[in-house]
Amino acid sequence: MSMEIDSTLGKIDVSNEVIATIAGGAAVNCYGLVGMASLQGLKDGFSELLGKDNLSRGIVVSNEEGMIEIDLHIIVSYGVKISEVAHNVQTKVKYTLKQMLGLDINGVNVFVQGVRVSEP
Repeated sequence: MSMEIDSTLGKIDVSNEVIATIAGGAAVNCYGLVGMASLQGLKDGFSELLGKDNLSRGIVVSNEEGMIEIDLHIIVSYGVKISEVAHNVQTKVKYTLKQMLGLDINGVNVFVQGVRVSEP
């Protein structure tokens, strides 16, 4: 499924994969976020940390009747305030998608799938 944007010069078709990649790129730049969690690992009961080359994985974009919602499955760093990291991710993703694509996002849902403890 994709999002269609009408402009004065014609129509622009943006796929959900592109929206997810932009959202993932914005999210990983937030302080306290270690990375995205694999959706495949969630089925097995554990979260697999994805690298930066998999920015769109761990993100689900739903577009129903022009209302776009984004679900981000993340892993945070130990010792950070999880609610602040989640709020920063929501704000950054919403702002970035508005700036890059001109999309009004109905909701950004953040699911914290794990906490990564850094090695000493």
